[in-house]
Amino acid sequence: MQYTKPPLTFEEQADLLIGRGMLGERDLIIARLSVVNYYRLSGYWHPFKEISGDTFRAGTTFDTVWTRYVFDRRLRLLMMDAIERIEIAVRTRLAYEHAHAFGVFGYMDDPPSLPKLTPAARSDFLAAVAEETRRSREVFVQHFFAKYGDTHACLPVWEATEIMAFGTLLTFFTGSPHAVKKAVADQFGVPWGVLRSWLLTLNTVRNTCAHHGRLWNRVLGTKPLLPDGANYPDWAEPVRIRNEKIFGVLTLCRHCLRQVAPQSAWPERLQALLAEFSTIPLTSMGFSPDWEDSPLWQ
Repeated sequence: MQYTKPPLTFEEQADLLIGRGMLGERDLIIARLSVVNYYRLSGYWHPFKEISGDTFRAGTTFDTVWTRYVFDRRLRLLMMDAIERIEIAVRTRLAYEHAHAFGVFGYMDDPPSLPKLTPAARSDFLAAVAEETRRSREVFVQHFFAKYGDTHACLPVWEATEIMAFGTLLTFFTGSPHAVKKAVADQFGVPWGVLRSWLLTLNTVRNTCAHHGRLWNRVLGTKPLLPDGANYPDWAEPVRIRNEKIFGVLTLCRHCLRQVAPQSAWPERLQALLAEFSTIPLTSMGFSPDWEDSPLWQ
């Protein structure tokens, strides 16, 4: 089928929404459509559509849609703050444990230091690190090669982990020996397999945030493993944490920050955001009505 829809002016976009039952001041709708794309906002008004057809349910206002968009933007900023702290802590501890186990350059020249990688996977990993090093414009990278480049072709592990892309870092973590992975995961109080799953989810969420995608009611494509309730009862009683929506990710962030940044006011900032946008339906985010009774949120 050939796509034949013509481009619409902002005025025509506003009139289309109003014609479908959206309530709101036309000039304000036009102004907001001129700075936030129609199809970006469509994800926020989709829940207000009638089951059949393109019309909106009676009483749907553009202000309500806009409020959800603004809330989601604020939520993404808060999420990025948590992910940054967690990621930096992982980079720091992984470099520390690996260096003390295998030396400064063991990750590069000692194959047993990455026993969980096949030769082909290790080769790909080293190539990725080399390319990321080549592209880096960090001052510490330039300083190292200016001073030691006549002898060393690669960075010390604690510098290399700082310039690795997140995917490369995950490969480094996954390929490391069990003792190294366990030491990193112990810092977060979970098994290493759970931590790896969390990092995969956080990477997906971070990409969504970086591209300003809708986050608040998204069903996660990369769901995090949650600690089993038998060994980690706080995740099951009196509130069972679910992993298919953003509340599960918020909870794992809360748990991680309690371990690596206990002084952080991040939980209070989240609760303040929820209070400020009290009309946002938390069930759409995966919150249960009694979520604040969970020990993980106390």
